[in-house]
Amino acid sequence: MSGLRVLVGCKRVIDYAVKIRVRPDSLGVVTDGVKHSMNPFDENAIEEAVRMKQKKIVKEIVVASCGPSQSQETIRTALAMGADRGIHVEVPAGTDADLQPLAVAKIFSKLVEKEKPDLVILGKQAIDDDANQTTQLLAGMLDWPQGTMASVVNAADGRLTITREIDGGLEDISVSLPAVISADLRLNEPRYATLPNIMKAKKKKIEKMTPENLGVDITPRLKILNVVDPPVRQAGEKVPDVSTLMEKLKEKGHL
Repeated sequence: MSGLRVLVGCKRVIDYAVKIRVRPDSLGVVTDGVKHSMNPFDENAIEEAVRMKQKKIVKEIVVASCGPSQSQETIRTALAMGADRGIHVEVPAGTDADLQPLAVAKIFSKLVEKEKPDLVILGKQAIDDDANQTTQLLAGMLDWPQGTMASVVNAADGRLTITREIDGGLEDISVSLPAVISADLRLNEPRYATLPNIMKAKKKKIEKMTPENLGVDITPRLKILNVVDPPVRQAGEKVPDVSTLMEKLKEKGHL
């Protein structure tokens, strides 16, 4: 089993360390002037593809990102990690927040038609909307087997053996190729891009296109009605002993 072509998704999101602020109109979060970076789960997806290439299982890694012009920076990061070339499906700034999982899955299905990959690896979910839908939607559209929330991936004899996290434990599944898998954080430890690789990434090709070029309608199917901050956690209360604690819990209806 060798010479696979892999398509990997990488999304530009607000950096995980940034404190999110709700917009004054309560229809989203503040993104202007806020640090962005690659979605952490997508870093795991790229790392896994690069490791498979180092094992001679994969011959080419193509990364794709849907978003505004700044998404090219995210693609360059993926190229510096070891991907071979990139595809930027540009969605104008200001409308990219309305790009929903169904539209992304449709875009990737068109990219699959164009690139003919043997394997698609996506992050389990994006940390901005936490939808965890794109992989499943894409697999359904392509009628390909899927392995979601993968924490271990092994390739042999034209198949993938995947360990995935489920409620209450781990599940091992085997899927034939072509397939779609989604990466969990425990799949690997993503590498840092070295300076030489960052310089090399500047020379790698990024192909630009739009959803219209691919014949995909990205009109949102869902409408955000309201976004609010989570409720402020109330202060705790100290009690002198266990019996008092039990009485307090009974009073508040927890027992």
